[in-house]
Amino acid sequence: MLRSYRVLAFSLASLASANVVFADPPKSPAALPANPKQVVLISFDAAREISQWQRSRALAKRTGAHFTYFLSCVFLLSPETRLQYAGPGKAAGKSNVGFGASKQDVAERLEQLRLAAAEGHDIGSHACGHFDGKDWSKADWLAEFASARRIFENAYTINGISPEPPGWRDFARHTVTGFRAPYLSTDKALYEALPQAGFDYDASGVSNGPAVPPTKNGTTRFALPQIPEGPKSKPVVAMDYNLYVRHSNGLEKPSMADEFADRAYRTFHAAFEAQYNGKRLPMELGFHFTLMNNGAYWNALERFAGDVCVKADVECISFRDYVARQRAGNAQASVGG
Repeated sequence: MLRSYRVLAFSLASLASANVVFADPPKSPAALPANPKQVVLISFDAAREISQWQRSRALAKRTGAHFTYFLSCVFLLSPETRLQYAGPGKAAGKSNVGFGASKQDVAERLEQLRLAAAEGHDIGSHACGHFDGKDWSKADWLAEFASARRIFENAYTINGISPEPPGWRDFARHTVTGFRAPYLSTDKALYEALPQAGFDYDASGVSNGPAVPPTKNGTTRFALPQIPEGPKSKPVVAMDYNLYVRHSNGLEKPSMADEFADRAYRTFHAAFEAQYNGKRLPMELGFHFTLMNNGAYWNALERFAGDVCVKADVECISFRDYVARQRAGNAQASVGG
């Protein structure tokens, strides 16, 4: 053993005298750049049914997620107060999605809004009457936005609901910073009206795939991505309604709900994995409070969020919080950050 040691010592000394250069040791993991956390943005349109408010808030509590709720303001009007709203070019009291079911129903929805906001969720605007604004003028859009803000701010007074919570009007005046157009239908006039109406972001776009949202004229523009779906991996907009049309032509097939739920889950998860194991671009998914195909897509959402939102290197956050971070000059949060 002594002799072997001497041979080894001699060999190292000989190499040193010959000016042999050894490679640097590999960098420790701590010295390598951290991966950004994978951002997932989950949103809901219309935000009508009380049970779905409760269900989504419970999901958020289980998973640590924060959601964005795009509210249609007509759901803050009862049948008795529906004449408070008139859409551009429409008679008062008209809406494509109806109104609140009753004064009590409106009161319960207002309470859900307050609770969701207190829990850190984002309340956005889905306009009011769910009309297609693709041919609206800038003045039409501004009028619709003004109706939404007036009804939201004065909802307790309009409906005769008391007591109005302290600070409600200030809350209602400042909480809504984002918008999604009904039917995802937009025009040039919308994007001219959004900054003037005080919106920080719009989520009405559709993109070929996940992408970093650009900011144009002061408005950050999000887009629901098209993601591969089904046996042939045909692209579909990452929203429950589009899956509903793809799976059952927009008709209820409750007997196939489990199959559709599993197919939707696999679609969501594959799209997530592509980013999680790739560039980690923000991943968007959109839903409605309507339980299409016997709730298949909500079942898929709960399974998906339960898998991914709990990961240490994933953030399920709202549009508002994403925009706030970007505008503060903060990069996408890193793992462990």
